[in-house]
Amino acid sequence: MKYNKTLMTKLINRHRELHDELKKVKVEMDLEKNLAVKALYHSYVANNGKYMEEYQKLDRPRD
Repeated sequence: MKYNKTLMTKLINRHRELHDELKKVKVEMDLEKNLAVKALYHSYVANNGKYMEEYQKLDRPRD
């Protein structure tokens, strides 16, 4: 599974927890949005993370 900024942004917009965490990471680590989104991907999606299944569903082509 590969990082995709568009998919990750959709996932963040669907989950308040991720949205709040994005804001927190940006402030605490002084990161720009793109890097903070990528950090969330590695924390919450990659390697069987909490949101991996939903991320994969967003990545599937629609019939």
